[in-house]
Amino acid sequence: MLNLLSNRKKLLSNREKLGRWGEKKAEKALLKKGLKTLTRNYSCKTGEIDLVMVDRDSIIVFIEVKTRTSELLAPAESAVTPQKKQKSLRTARYFLKTYNLESRPCRFDVVTTLLTKKGPPTIKHYENAFSP
Repeated sequence: MLNLLSNRKKLLSNREKLGRWGEKKAEKALLKKGLKTLTRNYSCKTGEIDLVMVDRDSIIVFIEVKTRTSELLAPAESAVTPQKKQKSLRTARYFLKTYNLESRPCRFDVVTTLLTKKGPPTIKHYENAFSP
């Protein structure tokens, strides 16, 4: 926690660092829930997915992470727009085809991380946040 306090100012002033921090926090929280990481920041010609993991039931989970410093204007999960969902679906299909996993069940989750000026970070996991 002390490390977070010393880095909070840096994180709050740098969106790129904040985003990477949020993805690491999200992954750590999901690992505690029993998911296993397949890859981070999967990128291809159709787009990018923050985390690709597999759950205890062998379901492949495509995860979009949204990190915010405030939710005054809108909740973080609302940043996953219909356009972002479509792009994620196309990218997931490409991933599944590339690794010959098309027959495997999958789902799409959203994880939000909220780091405000004070207090502990908040992490929320929305399973099956959207579907193909």
